[in-house]
This record gives sequence, structure tokens and C-alpha cells, in this order.
Amino acid sequence: MKRTLLLVSLTMATLMAQAQSEATYRIVFESNWSQATHPHSSGDLPSNAHWSRLVGATHNSQVDFLEMGEPASEAVENIAELGSNTLFFDVVDEAIDNGWANQSINGPDLDTPLGQIVLGEVITSDSYPLITLMSMIAPSPDWMIALDAFSLVDENEEWIENLSVDLYAYDAGTDSGMDYTSPNMDTNPAEPISSLQNVTPFSNEVIGTISFELTNLLDTSTPELESFTLFPNPARDAVTVQSPVELSRVEIFNVLGERMMLVNVNGQRQRTLDLQQMSPGIYLLRVQDTKGQVSTRKLVKR
Repeated sequence: MKRTLLLVSLTMATLMAQAQSEATYRIVFESNWSQATHPHSSGDLPSNAHWSRLVGATHNSQVDFLEMGEPASEAVENIAELGSNTLFFDVVDEAIDNGWANQSINGPDLDTPLGQIVLGEVITSDSYPLITLMSMIAPSPDWMIALDAFSLVDENEEWIENLSVDLYAYDAGTDSGMDYTSPNMDTNPAEPISSLQNVTPFSNEVIGTISFELTNLLDTSTPELESFTLFPNPARDAVTVQSPVELSRVEIFNVLGERMMLVNVNGQRQRTLDLQQMSPGIYLLRVQDTKGQVSTRKLVKR
């Protein structure tokens, strides 16, 4: 029983700490891909050298959209080989539904090898401090740049204000072509995602940088939501949530922090939840209002 209470205390502290601030970033990818920095034996890069859309997501540690040293998913393969983002956004949407991601990022492309891609306003919160970004090096067999689950908070759990990250080319491990315009040669079985730093046709130079600038920080703590009520509590078959403000959704977590229920309430101030399928025990119920502000209560299910 003591262990259960400790888990509840730790999990509640974690959940209540989430979404206490909202950070807005200006993100800029600056390309360094040229014949001068990455000389090709032909004397120039392909005439149609360009970058596909810079895409990604803000998320937490419960999801990994790609992992260096591991085989690429089909979604990542589509980006690296085709510059196609449709399947990737399906994966992100699923992660959002599961509470693992905050938003998808669909940035512009760059139709020249040198230049910038600017993501003018990326907004996230304490609940989703990680960012993943990808873009295809085009044309290519399966080459890309990627930033894998990069943390926007530092070791002191403070939002990073300004930072530039060096990027190198990566091989997605799904095509065995050796040059920019090599014909399709599927790698079977697929190989792990690997660095192409100093591997032909790339040099030891960075192929670009991504810079992060914190442009706005909003405290989203919400004393107003502290007045929401649960009844009955303890509950047996159902519990009612009542709030003085309009709510967007209600979530229930177990003591390990795993989400057991998500109900979109679409602006209602009162909602009754069916608990009949849940085992007796201690849970955490979290509400979010229509402005994105949250608050958490302990719920006992009999």
C-alpha cells in the first residue's frame, strides 16, 4: 500500500507539473549543401538539388519517430526516399491521440541546395518538450537530415533560449544507391539509419544547422481550474466532473502514468464518465479547458 501511495504522489506531481508553461520557438534550418562544402566528382551537384518539406512533431519520451542506429520505419523511409510526408503525419496523429505528441510540424521546402527553411512559430508545452525534424536531401536514394527527439529544455528543466545544432547527412538504410541519381535499389533487409559524415558524396563538413530561438514563454498555470469538482469520489460505476469554465477534454491515468481514458468534451462544463470497465484502485483525473490549461485530481475507484 505504501508503494502505491508513493507512485500516486510521484505521478500526480509529474502530471500537475505538466503544461505549466507554453513555449514558442522560431526555428531556422540553414543549409550548407554546395559543391564547395560537399564536392561531387562530376564538378557540381544535381541541377535539381533541393530539400523536401521540413516536417516533424513536438512530443514526449513515450514516442520515438525515428532512432539513429535502428531501422527506419516506413514513414521515415517515405520521407528519405520520396519526400512524402503523408504516412508520417498519420503516425503523428496517432501519437497525438495517445497523448504522446502535441502537434505535427509541416514546414516549407527549399527548391535550392543553399538557403533557409523557417518555421516561424512552433508552440509546445512542458508536457511535450521534445522535437523531431526531418527533410529529404533531394534527389537521393534515401538520404536525409534528421533531428531525433531533441530536448528543448536543459538539464535544469528550463526552456532553451537560443541554440544552434550542427546537422550531417543520414542514410535511412532502405536503398543501396551510391549517388544522388542512382536508380532504385531496395536494401533487403533494411539497414540501420547511419551517418554519412565524410562518406561520398558528402564531406566532413556540416550539411546545415538548425537554430532555435525562444520568442515567447507563457505561464499557463491556472488557479481557476483548481475549483473543478469530482463527485462522487470515491466512485463505483461513474464519476461526474464539474468545472466553472468550459472544458476541452478529460483524461484518467493509472498510478504508472499510463492513460486509461480520454474523453473530448467539446466545451461542456459538466461530464459524467463511465468507470464500469476500470479496475478498483487509485487513479489521477486531469481536465483541460478550452484554453489548454490543466488541473489534476486524485480519483478513487471502488
